[in-house]
Amino acid sequence: MSEKFKAIVIDNQNDNFSRKVEQLDKSFLGNEDVLVKVEYSDLNFKDAMILKNGGKLVKEYPRIPGIDFSGTVVESKDEEFKEGDKVILTGCRVGELFHGGYSQFATVKKDFLIKCPNGLSTKQAMILGTAGLTALLCAFSVKAREELLLQSKVNDVLVTGSTGGVGMVAVMVLSKMGINVTALTGKPEKENYLKELGAKSVINRKEFEGEPKLLDKGTWDGVVDTVGGNILSNAISQTKPKGIVALCGNASSNKLNTNVLPFILRAVKLWGVDSVNISKKRKEFVWGEFPGLINFDILEKAIKEVSLEELLDTFPSMLEGKLSSKILVNVNK
Repeated sequence: MSEKFKAIVIDNQNDNFSRKVEQLDKSFLGNEDVLVKVEYSDLNFKDAMILKNGGKLVKEYPRIPGIDFSGTVVESKDEEFKEGDKVILTGCRVGELFHGGYSQFATVKKDFLIKCPNGLSTKQAMILGTAGLTALLCAFSVKAREELLLQSKVNDVLVTGSTGGVGMVAVMVLSKMGINVTALTGKPEKENYLKELGAKSVINRKEFEGEPKLLDKGTWDGVVDTVGGNILSNAISQTKPKGIVALCGNASSNKLNTNVLPFILRAVKLWGVDSVNISKKRKEFVWGEFPGLINFDILEKAIKEVSLEELLDTFPSMLEGKLSSKILVNVNK
């Protein structure tokens, strides 16, 4: 590799936080198992918090942020990965405890990487990223009602935050699984696109923002919730007996105002979903399922590609809830 490369660097010296694109030497990266020429990254809410002020997640500075990336192996100290291999990294606390993906090169531990499955490009991998991985884990959790718990078939599923990175993929994946998906959104102008993704119906989030009933009419066999708060509370109260609520986000609130009746009288399962602390074997399996479940021609309509420099102007919009597209970062743009 060239001894010089471009990356976003955040620093915090004497409580003076900074973020900028810099030209770095290879020595900045350290000396881990695998050197990757990064091609794409993405923007997650965690990334936006880190770019703002470290988000109380970064403990040592300076740091290259970016919790996801995909690219091509340049050098490897381990026989599992060879020069030319296409690889994906999501989570593993890169961009926090380790240098991350907002860089043209990255060195990482071999256990952090998986090989890009057949039928999936590095660009497509980052169109999905952590959000896509989380969405598919949520879909599998909801399907566990019939496949693991051996209950009745999952027919009707509610997806909240349906225009977000997790929500869009969840709508598409669940639809491909033959499930009737209802998309909950605060962006009614996105109704046609949500139906193109596969939603059978679209409802306004305002219907779920009020005080929840102890038990409401059982409507959903499963729920994928990305927002928390009263929306989650209402979704729980409307979940049918033996239903599963897969919870993976808190875009609306960290709080949960509920009661024990849905869990006692209906045996509803609240299933927490985490895409960071999962085994490499499970990651490989889940990523391998994507090529048969995703129509990228449709998904790419909601993608905006930016450079590292443009990312620094873009991330505040995510924190303000103003982004209307998923952000794909082309580190070589």
